[in-house]
Amino acid sequence: MVGKLLLRGMLAGLIAGVLVFAFAHTFGEPLVDQAIGFEEAAAQAAGEAAEPELVSRATQAGIGLFTGVMAYSIAIGGIFALVFAFVQGRVSRLGARATSAVIAVAAFVAIVIVPNIKYPANPPAVGSADTIGVRTELFFLMIVVSIAALVAAISVARRLAPRFGAWNGAIAAGLAYVVFIGLVQYLLPAINEVPENYSAMVLWRFRTTSIGMHVILWAVIGLVFGALAERKLGVAAGIRRAPAPVFH
Repeated sequence: MVGKLLLRGMLAGLIAGVLVFAFAHTFGEPLVDQAIGFEEAAAQAAGEAAEPELVSRATQAGIGLFTGVMAYSIAIGGIFALVFAFVQGRVSRLGARATSAVIAVAAFVAIVIVPNIKYPANPPAVGSADTIGVRTELFFLMIVVSIAALVAAISVARRLAPRFGAWNGAIAAGLAYVVFIGLVQYLLPAINEVPENYSAMVLWRFRTTSIGMHVILWAVIGLVFGALAERKLGVAAGIRRAPAPVFH
């Protein structure tokens, strides 16, 4: 069953990837072009030589973007299915669609929203090449801390539920998660490397487009996988409940 759910998760990721690519190619790539134009103009004004283009923009915005988005989306779909297989029937008593939706929302908050509050996505020309390693490490550290805190909050909610009720336990655990994440983000170093004359509109639209890509990814995976899993689990349950044939 886990293998069959894994295939359905990857299929959901594939469908999500196609939609994410269409969105990113339509709304994201023009912003990247504007950012690159700003970067080239700044380099020209500083008298710096233009860097050689190792991969053409057409390739980057086309097959390159498609390959990267599809590989990421299919991988996320597969991981999503494995998490669902572990959670369903153990942590949650919800149906397949509801469980899938809850996992998608929780993952979107923990993996996308929380890290991007502290370290949002940046277009070209924003950020120093000397600090890219540090910025990447901090971003992934924020993701790991956020996921670990979410798992701990779910555990706390389950422990509080028998005494205070499921709703009150979930609220208390959610508040503890928010307070902890707020403290972590306060303690982690802030990074602001946006040039003074950089277009605020381009920066804002780039970051919102980045969030939009993740909205599409997690929404489609959560909804499509939930429908596929519900159908598969329902069929499996029907087979298990089928009475043995009677021979006369």
